[in-house]
Order: sequence, then C-alpha cells, then structure tokens
Amino acid sequence: MDDATAAPRVELTPAAAALLRRLHALHGPLMFHQSGGCCDGSAPMCYPDGEFRTGDSDVLLESLAVPGVAEPVSFWMSKAQYEVWRHTRLIVDVVPGRGSGFSLEAPEGVRFLIRSRVIGA
Repeated sequence: MDDATAAPRVELTPAAAALLRRLHALHGPLMFHQSGGCCDGSAPMCYPDGEFRTGDSDVLLESLAVPGVAEPVSFWMSKAQYEVWRHTRLIVDVVPGRGSGFSLEAPEGVRFLIRSRVIGA
C-alpha cells in the first residue's frame, strides 16, 4: 500500500471537531463536500447527512470519527479536485469569518477551511 492510501486522507483540528459537535447537536448526522469550484466552492461545505447529493463525479475520502458524535462524518470531494489533491492530507480547520450561506456553520460566524500537507513530506 502506498502513502496515499495508507494514511488518513482527512483529519480534523480540535476546533473543527468542537464545531462539528455543536452542529451535530443542532442538525443531526453531518457530511462534508468539497467541490473545487471558485470562491466558497473551494471550501469544505458542511450539510446534514444526505442533503447534498453525491454521485459518480464524487469520491468518498474518509468517514471521520468525531469524539462525542455517534455517527461518522463523511467527507466527499469532486473527482476532478481529488485528482489535483490526491497527494495531500486534508486538515479541516475553523477560522473566523463567514463562508458560504449553504454550509451549516455560516450562522456561527466561522467557516471551515482546508489546510493541506503533502503525504510523505
């Protein structure tokens, strides 16, 4: 198995895990999708699980275990973006500011952000 498939593809910072616990308490099971579009489309978007329709153009990168949340949080990415980022580990973080109005954290005054690290570096 190579580094790209052996290592977790997606990780959460403690701040992201804490926000996911709050969002889960409000909305139930959750999911992420990252499309790779422009503007906020390149940020990870958080939805109630199943609210965003995934299909053949998406890849499930990870089912994230969040301490204090019963169900894993799935992290999906468009295949096109995955081809660009497939040699990286994605780190979901939270920063102040408003992201997309469609993502569940928007009313919280914060937004999810991806930090990345090249696998094997």
